[in-house]
Amino acid sequence: MTNLLSPGHAAALDAADPLRTFRDEFLIPRHDGHEQAYFCGNSLGLQPRGVRAHVEEVLDKWAAEAVEGHFTGQAQWMPYHELVREPLAHLVGAKAQEVVAMNSLTANLHLMMVSFYQPTIERTAILIEAGSFPSDRYAVESQLRFHGLPPDATLIEVEPDLPNGVFSMQRIEQAIRDNAQRLCMILWPGVQYRSGQAFDLARIAALGHEAGAIVGFDLAHAVGNLPLQLHDWNADFAVWCHYKYLNSGPGAVAGCFVHERHAATQRPRFAGWWGNDASVRFRMGPQFQPTPGADGWQLSNPPILGLAPLRAASEQFLRAGMPALREKSLRLTTYLGQLVDAHLADAIEIVTPRDDAQHGSQFSLRVKAGRDGGRALFEHLATQGVIGDWREPDVIRISPAPLYNNFEDVRRFALAAIDWMKAR
Repeated sequence: MTNLLSPGHAAALDAADPLRTFRDEFLIPRHDGHEQAYFCGNSLGLQPRGVRAHVEEVLDKWAAEAVEGHFTGQAQWMPYHELVREPLAHLVGAKAQEVVAMNSLTANLHLMMVSFYQPTIERTAILIEAGSFPSDRYAVESQLRFHGLPPDATLIEVEPDLPNGVFSMQRIEQAIRDNAQRLCMILWPGVQYRSGQAFDLARIAALGHEAGAIVGFDLAHAVGNLPLQLHDWNADFAVWCHYKYLNSGPGAVAGCFVHERHAATQRPRFAGWWGNDASVRFRMGPQFQPTPGADGWQLSNPPILGLAPLRAASEQFLRAGMPALREKSLRLTTYLGQLVDAHLADAIEIVTPRDDAQHGSQFSLRVKAGRDGGRALFEHLATQGVIGDWREPDVIRISPAPLYNNFEDVRRFALAAIDWMKAR
């Protein structure tokens, strides 16, 4: 039988990996003179080596050209955000005019709700998952209060019906149908941040529209992690960040999708100068003429230094291709699951669904020893240079990112966890 823990087995898997050279394109933090086994890309991705050149290009242009840098030379700043448009559209399965890089995720969510949450006498409710990321819940509740609506009567939080906080598709479908007459909007994640469960977004969009509701997605944990087809899935809007799997740096400029069918609508929006049509923007007229597509939701000129890392990161994804990245991601998580099943099942439970269609790169691991034991394991892993992240009360999230993690990293996690088990 194959010895899953042998260094030769992991080395053979790495040697057969067609994406293995991408790891060399990243700066990997070191621990005791060796590269970390870094599994925290679901929180902050590693720095691509190519980022520095793009940032320095902006700095050099600023030094040499000052304000003229907006209009002259290579990578001029006026249309700079357009440099990432095609790569982002490719990543999320959209048309180029349906995506824009701007602001931060929660700011974009608020801007989308200004336009798409338009309650009527009959339809006031917003449906989200129970246990949603706090920022999403705060944003939704504050929008309800802004409209003078009591959240306890208009916020529908769908409770999971399966163990470990997992939702069946039947539970989601039933919640939508039970509330169809009062639903105004559905906001659902692509991947649930705590459990790591991935959802059938095409089905959710179809069910929501059948019920007469607007459907938006928070893709913070899905972009760069899962193949997406937002245009074909018919989502009304989506928002996401770029500092996780997209490796664009802490607080990176976020992303936004607006389906093309809304491009010419008269939906209300919070307008800003940069969303005004570029052909008339510098006439400084009093009337707002929105740029067609997602660009029309921009408020201010984008932070060029903030967009520069996204240029390098998105280019890597184009070269690797999401199909190949997804295939490697599944091989990594399969190996991780095999190691847990074979050597760590007495101490760790994988709470993320094992069905490939219901997870991305993240496996959420519940430590059976409870919070104190879980923290002890988490801290032990860090002393061995194995970096995951902690979620109260007893979950360690381990997310092998296929661009830079390898099978040896996964083996190191298992060895470190086994050492902890033996020492208890």
